[in-house]
Amino acid sequence: MNQEKLEKNYLMNTVQKTAKILRSFTREEPKLSLTDLHKKTGIGVSSLQRFVATLVYEGFLIRDERTKLYRLGLSLFYLGKLVEQESSLLSLAKPALKQLSDKYNESVSMSILDGNERRCIVNFDSTHLLTARNHVGDTSPLYAGASAKSLLAFLPDEEITDYLDEVKFEMITENTVVDRAQLLAELADIRAKGYAVSRKERIFGACSVSAPIQTDSSTRPVASISVIIPEVRFDDVDLEQLTSDVMAAKREIERLVH
Repeated sequence: MNQEKLEKNYLMNTVQKTAKILRSFTREEPKLSLTDLHKKTGIGVSSLQRFVATLVYEGFLIRDERTKLYRLGLSLFYLGKLVEQESSLLSLAKPALKQLSDKYNESVSMSILDGNERRCIVNFDSTHLLTARNHVGDTSPLYAGASAKSLLAFLPDEEITDYLDEVKFEMITENTVVDRAQLLAELADIRAKGYAVSRKERIFGACSVSAPIQTDSSTRPVASISVIIPEVRFDDVDLEQLTSDVMAAKREIERLVH
């Protein structure tokens, strides 16, 4: 279902605007002014003030009276902890992800679909001084990087078409694929292999191998798992063994989730 159909038939405008406000905060921009929020969300200032005041009252935002900046509140932290505790996917996946991270001593992450983006929900760090990683909460477009493409490739064809019709391609690095025909060919190859490999598509110097988590082979993926390795070490890794291990972790998580 494309965004226009979704907005017309299902979305409640107030809830959607609230989600836009909360998602405006990122690791890079943890504190925002009202003007910042207006630019990021497009919500009118008077309406935005009411939304923000309500979120502050409910504990989802905190306002610094000295700087007049807003940041996410502890109510979200509490809810996030509940999600982590109750999410069977996270709890069941973590041992397999940790095992991968320990074996290769590289960053291993899990991501989910969040609208038209990939969002990291858990990451195990490498202990190397030079490392490549996903930060929890980080997002990226679905056309860039293995963790994103392994989600996009296994969506129903109609959803892939809708996404490609709507997205505005940008060259994030010199290796980012922005040609639609080339991207579709890559997605078909990912489907055939069952996993994705990327080199410096989203972050310069970072390479990754990723596979989707599907609770049913006929449905859209619920998540993707990835091993992220700096380019300087990537060619030293046995890629065949790495992809085999990633696929084994994928199957183990799927087995446990079923």
